[in-house]
Formats: sequence, C-alpha cells, structure tokens
Amino acid sequence: MKLEKILDKMGSIEKNSFIKIIDTIISKNPKQIKEINTILSSTDKGLKSVDNQNISKIFALSENEFQEHIKCEFQEITSQLDILIDIIIRDGNCIMKQDWFSRLYETEVKQLKNKIKGLNADFEDDKSELSILRKRDYKIYKSCLHTAYNNDIANNREAKVSSDELSIILTLSKQLGLSQEEIKLINYSILPIKKLDIQDVIKGLKNIGVIFFSNKENTIYVADEMVRILRNIREKEVGEKFYRRTLKLLREPIINQICRDHNIDRKLNYSEKIEEIIKEGVSFTNLLLEGIYKTGSTLTEKKKTLNELCEKGLNISSLKGSTLDEKISSLIEYFDIVERDEKVGISLDGFDKLLSELNQSLPKLNKQIKDQFELQEEYVLKADFLLDYNIKPRDILDLIVKDDLTKFIKDNGVKQRGDDILNILEHYKDVENLYLENYENVAYRNLNLLKENGIIIKESELGQKFEELTKTIFTSLGFNADDAFKNKLNTKKDMMDILLNLGNDEIIIVECKTSKERGYNKFSSVSRQLKSYQNLALKNNLRIVKILLVAPEFSDDFVTDCEMDTEMNLSLITASTLSNIFDFFKTSKHKEFPHVLFRDIVINEERILKALSK
Repeated sequence: MKLEKILDKMGSIEKNSFIKIIDTIISKNPKQIKEINTILSSTDKGLKSVDNQNISKIFALSENEFQEHIKCEFQEITSQLDILIDIIIRDGNCIMKQDWFSRLYETEVKQLKNKIKGLNADFEDDKSELSILRKRDYKIYKSCLHTAYNNDIANNREAKVSSDELSIILTLSKQLGLSQEEIKLINYSILPIKKLDIQDVIKGLKNIGVIFFSNKENTIYVADEMVRILRNIREKEVGEKFYRRTLKLLREPIINQICRDHNIDRKLNYSEKIEEIIKEGVSFTNLLLEGIYKTGSTLTEKKKTLNELCEKGLNISSLKGSTLDEKISSLIEYFDIVERDEKVGISLDGFDKLLSELNQSLPKLNKQIKDQFELQEEYVLKADFLLDYNIKPRDILDLIVKDDLTKFIKDNGVKQRGDDILNILEHYKDVENLYLENYENVAYRNLNLLKENGIIIKESELGQKFEELTKTIFTSLGFNADDAFKNKLNTKKDMMDILLNLGNDEIIIVECKTSKERGYNKFSSVSRQLKSYQNLALKNNLRIVKILLVAPEFSDDFVTDCEMDTEMNLSLITASTLSNIFDFFKTSKHKEFPHVLFRDIVINEERILKALSK
C-alpha cells in the first residue's frame, strides 16, 4: 500500500512519530531542501499542516537521509532490528494485525534458535555437509564479531559493537560472501537472543518511523516506499517475487550449487530450495556475478548466459551496460521500475476474473497463496485485497507449478503456444472490452445476463461500473474526461459524474443513471440534480455546451418533461445508442467525435452514424 493511502487512514497521533522524523531531517538541510521548501511554502504552519500527498512527496525527496537514520538504529544491537525488518519486508507482510505479527515474530525467534543449534553442531562435526572453506569463513566472521562485542568487557564497559566496528564487520561479511541469514545466525550465536514483548516491538518500530499502527484497527501498515528503503538497508537488492522469477529460470544443478555454497538443505524439492535461497538473503548481485555459472566460465560466457536469462527467460529485450556489473545493475533497476509502476498489467476486472477462474481450476491455490505471502485472511484471491499488498497477477502465476499452469490453460481456453504466463496475462487483458460489450446489461443492472456472459460483479458495484465504462467510452471518442478539474469543482453536496473539458472554459456535463425498470421516469429528481451542477459550473464562469444524461432508456413522460424544460441545454442518450456510436466511431475516419452532433433532445443514433460515415 502506498504511503499516501496509509497516511489517509491514520489519525494525527498515529502519524506523529513519522512526521517528527521527517521534520528532524528537514531541519538538517537535506540534499533536496530547495524542492522540499517549495512544497512547504504553501503553508506557514510546518509539516503537520501539509496534506498527505505532499508529505509523501517530501518523504520521496528525503529517502536517502531517512535511510541513514534507520542505519544508525542498527547500532543498538539488542533491538533485534534485523529480525524485525526481515519480517516486515517479506512479500505479503505490509499489512498485519497485531496478533498475526506477534505470531510471525515468535515463529522467527524459535526458528532462529533452532538454526543456531544446528550451526553450532556443524562447527563441531567434522562430517557435516559444510565445506572446509565455508566453515573457515564462518569461523573468521564469528571470531571477529566475538572480539568486537566482548573487547569492551576487558575495559570494564558494557559489551557492544561500535559503529566503526560494525562497519568493518559488514565489510568482512561481504568479502566472505555471507548471506543475510548466515550473518544473522552467527550474530545471534554470540549476542543473547530473547523474545521481546510485542507491544514494545511495535512501539520501537513506530518510533523510528518504519511502521504505522492503527489503534482502531489494531493493524500494522508498512508503506511500499518504506519496504524498498528497508530492503536496501538489508542489502536485498530486489523484491522476493523478482528474485523468485529469476531463480525459477535456473536448472536444478545450479540451484543445488547455490544451496551448497550457503548451507541450505539440498534434499528439499526444487521449489522449496528456491524459497530457502530467497529467505537466506543471498545477494542477488553476487549470485549473478558468480553463483549461476559453470565452474571455469569465462567473462564472455557469463555475459552470454546472463543475456539469455534476461532475454529468453525474463523477456527483457536489452540490458544496459557492457560489463557484467553494469548489466546486473540494469536488471535491478528494471525490477525497481516494474515494482514502482502502479499498473497491474491487466485490468482490475481481468485480475478478478483470472483469480476467480484460477480458484475454480486449482482449488488448493488459495491456501498456497495465503501461506506463501503469510496472509491472515481465509480467502485471499481478491484483486483489490492482493493489490493492497502489492501482489500483482504475474506474482501469482509465478508461484504455480508447470503442471497446474498447463491444466489451467486447457481448462480456460488460453493459447498454448509460447510462454504460458504471458499467454495467460494476454488472455485476461481483454476483460474491459468484455464489460464494454455488456454496457447495456450493466445499465439495466441485469446480473443474470452479465453472469452468463462471464462477468461476476456485485449489484452494489453496478452504478460505479456504469460510470467508469461511460467515461471510458467518452475518452475513446476523443474527449478529455477531466477528473482533476471535476474534483476541484465538486462539493460535498454537488458531485458530477463526468466532466468533459473542451478547453477555453467550455465543458460538457455527463450524468449516468442505471435502472432495472423499463423507461427511466424520474425527471423531477434528476433535473434538480443537474440544475445544481449547472449553477456550480456557472459560478465558476464556465460555459456549459451540453448536459448529457445517459440511462438504459427513457419513458415518454420523461422525454416530454425534458422537451418542456427551458433552463438547461439537456440531451438524453440511451446506453445502446452510446455503445453503437462508440463501435461505429472506432472504424470511422474521425479522431475526435464532433460534439455538435449532440443536438437532439433524444440523441438520434441513425443521424449521428450517417454523419460519421461521411
């Protein structure tokens, strides 16, 4: 969930810790202070009076400074910040109830203690699967950390690791090629680990600004923007879903080689080994620099392998850079852009339809997704719900094994030649057109016909859907459906559905009405509504070229009342007429619909189609 959306949910007290930290950063003149001051210049009451959209912008401008602020917190070695951050940056953990977070934390500490026991046993066992070289690396790191932590005791001071010592230890861990999980295990084999009170944990994370906690909902929120910062701090260059997507392209012997290098059980199945590599925090860069190639591969061979992985496997046509490092940086940058992009890849309706049909073909998928992303809800295959967790269609499909994907493709008539996942995404891209084809059924609120045509929607959502489709049609006709201008004009009392901005202070107002009943006949109520919109526009010195009312159909009385009205320049257009005009317009030579054709009381379809054909 984006930071702005989370801030909208929070009360002023719940935002307070985060605002204080940003305020402190601003007071120290960050690198982009000029841009920040430009945003703050609109208010004289400081950051607290700035709206949530601008707070998000200021945060984006001060991300580097915020990252340094968090890094400083790692010097408090008893805070268990590494454990806690590794939990909240995992895909699916950006929204959690307190009890669910408590359960995940408790499980993490328990697993960590068990792994430490296993690691200590491996140190003592000459027959362990740990290679001599890896055991040597572990011992070097452990000895250095032990000295850094305990050397204060000799000087009668409290045992701790200073910032200078921490910097050296981190450099050492990089040179030894240790994963984040390996570092964590060795760290907590020296430093005492105990389960902290969950209230103290939440308070601590909130005070350093990395989470928001809603007291009303008893829920933790971690912004998408914050997750990216925390991942950088933990040196996890890409999100888990992108790491998984890359690893799934590697042959099992290569996966086994990575597991051997990082003390991961090679007896696990292929998918489980991939998940363990991700969880281990193995460096994505180091993996692509050294870990995925045959022993003795030349630099040219490595570049060729990486190019093939990206072009044929990930469908990325060209990576920037000539060196291996530059190509890897380019790939990481590509994944970052994809993650920041709010587009889903298919329409929201397409995502819902995909999830619904996946659930029908693969009944166990709901539990698999729930477990994979550690989600608390029982039924999770809902587009809006998953998008709040930044889980997109491709992320779901990446988790489905080949046999299940093949079954789903056959069950749902998806194209079988080529890349399975891309074929599925393409197949469900067209749902918006399916809705447009059923535009009249939406107008009539005909749920049964919609269901028969493959559209599942709640009756309560039909009005909003009709408005969205109407806006799509007018936009496709070449009009500027100006939401920003409409929202600026609208008041709590008067809220237009669609405003078409013609420029030069000229507008068309469009009102949308759905109805199960044949013959829409509520002229008195709708005319009051339209006149209030008209007055609102006139107060703002706008010229209303036309007011259009779109409905499934109109009664004779309604048409008569409209003809007798002398105050508004109102025209009526049925859903079927607008749909037919739209279909005809797509094949006409016109790039923009001539709005002067909207001149009748009841728009005459035949006359308009004839005019468009000229």
